[in-house]
Amino acid sequence: MLRQALLAVSRSGRAERLVSTSPLTKDVVRRYVADDVGAVVSELTRDGLLVSVDHLGEEVTDRAQAEGEVHAYLALLGRLPEGADVSVKLTALGLRLGEQLALDNAATICEHAALRGITLTLDAEEHDTIPGLHFVHATLRKEHPGVGIVVQAYLPDARERCARLAELDGARVRLCKGAYTAPGAYTSAGDIDRSFVRCLRVLMSGAAYPMVATHDPRLVEIASTLAVLHGRDTSAFEHQMLYGVRSEEQRRLAALGSRMRVYVPYGADWYPYLMRRLAERPRNLAFFLRSLLSRR
Repeated sequence: MLRQALLAVSRSGRAERLVSTSPLTKDVVRRYVADDVGAVVSELTRDGLLVSVDHLGEEVTDRAQAEGEVHAYLALLGRLPEGADVSVKLTALGLRLGEQLALDNAATICEHAALRGITLTLDAEEHDTIPGLHFVHATLRKEHPGVGIVVQAYLPDARERCARLAELDGARVRLCKGAYTAPGAYTSAGDIDRSFVRCLRVLMSGAAYPMVATHDPRLVEIASTLAVLHGRDTSAFEHQMLYGVRSEEQRRLAALGSRMRVYVPYGADWYPYLMRRLAERPRNLAFFLRSLLSRR
C-alpha cells in the first residue's frame, strides 16, 4: 500500500510543488541525483565503475521540448568517457506525440553516441508505452545493434519478452523489478522476485547480454550463480545499481572484477524519479522524511 501511495504522489503536481520548494530538500536530492554530473562520472570511473547517465525528463507535450531533450543528450555525450551509456525515456523524446518522432530523436542520439563509443539504453516507463518501446528498439537495432532496452519484472509478460530478446545475439537487456503500476501486474515482493529470477534464467541461457539491475543481495547472488552455470564470464553480463544506493557494494563488485554500472540521473526534473525510487525501496522514505524535518 505504501508503494502504491508513493507512486500516486509521484504524479501529484501539488505534492511536487510542496517537496520541490522546500529549502530542506536539496541535500536529500543530491544523495540520489547528480548535482555536477561531470564530477560524479569522473569519480565513479576512477573507482572502476561504469556509468549509464539519464538526463531527467519525461512526458513532454510538444516538439520543442523533445528537441530540447535531444540537445541535452548531445551536450552530455561530450562529458562522458568511452564505454559509458546514456539512458533515455522515449516520452522525453516525444513518444506521446508519435512513435516516428521518438524514433527519429533516439536515432539522432544513437548516431552521435556511436561516434564516441557510447551506447544508448531505452528506459522502460508506464505500461502503455511498451509497444512503442519495442518498436523503436527493433527499428534502431537494425543500424545500431548496441542499443539497449529495459524489461520490468513486475509485468506478467516479462518472461515472454525476455525470451524474444534473448534470441537476439548480443542484445543489451536491462532487467529491473519495475517502478510503475499496471493492470494485472505483480504487486507482492515475492511475486516480483520470482518473476525476476524467471527472467534471469531466460536471459542468462540465451544469446543476449544481460544487465542485471537490482540492489537485492539475494538476486545479485542468483545472477552471478546463473552466469557461472551458463558459462558466462564477467565480460558477458553486468550488474547495475542506482547512484546513491549501496555504493560500497558497487565498489566491492567492481573490485572482484565484475562489470558494475551505476545509473546516474541528473537534471532539474528530479521529482518523479525520486518518488519512484522511494516507492521501489520504501525504507528510504524514513531517510527522506528525517532529512526534510532536520534543521541541520
